[in-house]
Amino acid sequence: MARYLLNRLVALLVIVFLVSVGSFFVVHLLPGNPAVTILGPNATPRNVATENALLGLNKPLYQQYFIWIGNILRGNLGKSFVTSQSVTNIIANAFPIDIELIVISQLIAFAVAVPMALLASRRPNRAFDRYSTTATFAGLALPPFIVAPVLVVVFATHLHVFPGPGSYVPLSQGFWTNLHAMILPSIVLAIGSIVVYYRLLRNDLIATLQEEFITMARSKGLSDRRILLRHALRPSSISLLASAGINIGTLIAGTFVVEYLLQLPGLGYELVTGIGQDDYVVVQSLVLVIAVAVVVVNFAVDFLFTVVDPRIARG
Repeated sequence: MARYLLNRLVALLVIVFLVSVGSFFVVHLLPGNPAVTILGPNATPRNVATENALLGLNKPLYQQYFIWIGNILRGNLGKSFVTSQSVTNIIANAFPIDIELIVISQLIAFAVAVPMALLASRRPNRAFDRYSTTATFAGLALPPFIVAPVLVVVFATHLHVFPGPGSYVPLSQGFWTNLHAMILPSIVLAIGSIVVYYRLLRNDLIATLQEEFITMARSKGLSDRRILLRHALRPSSISLLASAGINIGTLIAGTFVVEYLLQLPGLGYELVTGIGQDDYVVVQSLVLVIAVAVVVVNFAVDFLFTVVDPRIARG
C-alpha cells in the first residue's frame, strides 16, 4: 500500500511539473503582448519595450519560467498585469463559486439520475426505459454551449423563473438569492453527469437484479420496491460512486463554458478573461492551480479505491 501511494505521489508531482512547463510556454505562444494591452493608445515601440522590461518579459523564456515557478513555490502567484490584483485574491474569490457550482450540479444529477435508473431497471425495455434512454442520449449530444443559451431564453427571458446571465449574488449576501442564481448554471453542468450516472446505475441494477440473492429475496415475498432499495441499489452503486469521484475532477476544469456564457465570476470566467487580455501571469497561475486541483482530486479518488479494495494497490 505504502509503495503504491508513493508511486502515485511521484506521478502526481511529475504531472504537476509538466503542466507548469506546458502552461507557461503555451501561454507565451499566444498572439498579443501584455504591454500593448496595458499601454493602450500609448503603445509606441519605445513604451512597449520599456513596459516589457518592467514586467520582466524581455528576459529569455526559461529565466521567466524559473522566476515564476520560484515565486509560486514561495506562495506568490503573482499579480495581474491588467488590474494589479493578486492572483491569490482572484482565486480566493473565484474558487468558491466553482465549488458551489459543482456541488449543486452533482446534487441535481443524483436527484434525477438515481430515481430514473431505479424506475428503468425495474422494467427494462419498457416504455419508461426506452424514453429515458432516448432522453439521456439526447442530453449527451447537446453540449453546454448549446444548452445554456436555450435554457436562458426559456427560463430566464420568457418564463422569468431564474435570473439571467450576470446576476450572480455572493453567498454572503443571501443564501436563497445566491441559490436562485446558481440553479440554472448548475442544471446546465448537471446534464452530462445525469446521462453518465443514469446509464451506469441502470445497467448495474439490471445485472444485479439477475443475481441469485435477488431471486431468493423475491422468493421470500419481498416487494419490488424493497428489493430495489434495500438489496440491489447498494451493490450496484460502486461504479456510480467511482464515476462520480472521477467526474468531480473533470468538472473542476469543465465549468469554463458555463461560467463564461452565464457570466459567473469563477475560475473559468477569470481564465477566459485573462486570455482575452493577454494577462500571462493570471492565465499561467490559474491553469496550474486548476491542473493541481484535478490531479489532487484524482489522487484522492485513487486512494479511496485502495482503502475500499486493497487489491488495487497490489495489482
